[in-house]
Amino acid sequence: MKVALPARPEPIEIDRERTAVLLVDMQNAFASPGGMLDLAGVDVRPAAAAVANARLVVDAARAASVPVIYLVMGYPPDQSTAGGEDSPNPRKELALCLMRERPELRGKLLTIGTWDFQIVDALTPARSDPVITKSRYSGFAGTPLDALLRSRGIRTLLMAGIASNVCVESTLRDAYFHEYWPVMIDDATMPAGAPEIQRATVYNVTTFFGWVSTAAEVAAALDAKRSFRRRAKV
Repeated sequence: MKVALPARPEPIEIDRERTAVLLVDMQNAFASPGGMLDLAGVDVRPAAAAVANARLVVDAARAASVPVIYLVMGYPPDQSTAGGEDSPNPRKELALCLMRERPELRGKLLTIGTWDFQIVDALTPARSDPVITKSRYSGFAGTPLDALLRSRGIRTLLMAGIASNVCVESTLRDAYFHEYWPVMIDDATMPAGAPEIQRATVYNVTTFFGWVSTAAEVAAALDAKRSFRRRAKV
């Protein structure tokens, strides 16, 4: 069933049967006090609202039988997927940098099996939800995400997560390059940095790479019963 989704720069029509919600890095590392971003000096207080709004979308998606797919950032304890001397990733990715600079944190940040790596409790995946671990900012880099989406006939991605200006935007850009229709859910994301960074990301998405909507608008569009009632009145 196709429905209109209010969005910027213009409304977009989505087919619920070919749509998925993509949650990017909703982990303690990015959203919780004591997590990696918090330890790096980033104000994570806005994450609570982003998580709550993402939960609104997830609940609506599950009620409408729209798949929810999780991306999580992480490395094994030996950091074998982080990249070697020829890779820029260990020089730029925050968890790897912090663990190198502060030996007491080694094995504690974005390390598979740790609290920092875990998805926040408010967004615990359902048993049937795919969870894909990535070792680069983009969820398409070295993962089965593209194959999973194509196997399910997915064309539209409704995206929430942290950080909006890093892993969300990186994944969204790659989604665009892979011919998907990406929609960033503005109030279900949070930047790693000041509010103007969020505005810059929204500008990039609305101008060049996709569309931007809100959690309430997305949840309403996914509400199958509500959409059916609207159609019945026409």
